[in-house]
Amino acid sequence: MIDLSGRRALVTGGARGIGAACARLLARAGADVGIAYRSREDAANAVLRDIEASGRRGFAFQGNLATRDANDDFVAQAVGLWGGVDIFVGNSGIWPDEAVPVSALDESRWRETMATNLDGLFYGARAAVGHMSDGGRLIFISSTAGQRGEAGHADYAASKGAMISFVKSLAVELGARNITVNSVAPGWVDTEAVARPFAGEGLSRIAANIPLGRVASPDDIAGPVVFLASPLARHITGEILNVNGGSVLCG
Repeated sequence: MIDLSGRRALVTGGARGIGAACARLLARAGADVGIAYRSREDAANAVLRDIEASGRRGFAFQGNLATRDANDDFVAQAVGLWGGVDIFVGNSGIWPDEAVPVSALDESRWRETMATNLDGLFYGARAAVGHMSDGGRLIFISSTAGQRGEAGHADYAASKGAMISFVKSLAVELGARNITVNSVAPGWVDTEAVARPFAGEGLSRIAANIPLGRVASPDDIAGPVVFLASPLARHITGEILNVNGGSVLCG
């Protein structure tokens, strides 16, 4: 039912985890997909092969997505290849897995988290919007932490909370151009980024506190992203779509 044929999509952080799942599902829905990644060329090439196996055009861009130049170059490559951008999925981000109280939170970690999770999102969205026409879609991956906070991870929660405010601001600003701006806010997701807290019995303990009884897979996040990218969601903007199995009911 969802048909994204002819749509041109970009996914930051698209080589692994949630980003890779989004890229693959967007391609299966008919979109051409460009992915940006920082270091894992092997993983990026595997995603690119899957995009092309779906019969879609794709490309992989390597760069530091916390910087303006990398985001500008990523979008410019899509424009050069395809003439524009229709869907931009801002997924690139980090979650420092060591819980640190604010009294011990050093400036370097704070700035790295903000640069990766927030600055990079701003640069990417700004570059993409300049090449979007009527019906464009901006979709950002935020977090339940951005809504309720997360003790020991104030840097991460603050970056995601700011992202949510960014979504709501752009939704109003870009509505007149028929560009929708939304966010998918996951809870726990089974990716490499959370390997340490999931180790041993960690995964089962976390799952036991989720009403649906399991931790999300990357595909569980990709489905709502593709929905928001589709015509089915044409009248949804400024929304924070929580995908957490019922663990945080803040909608």
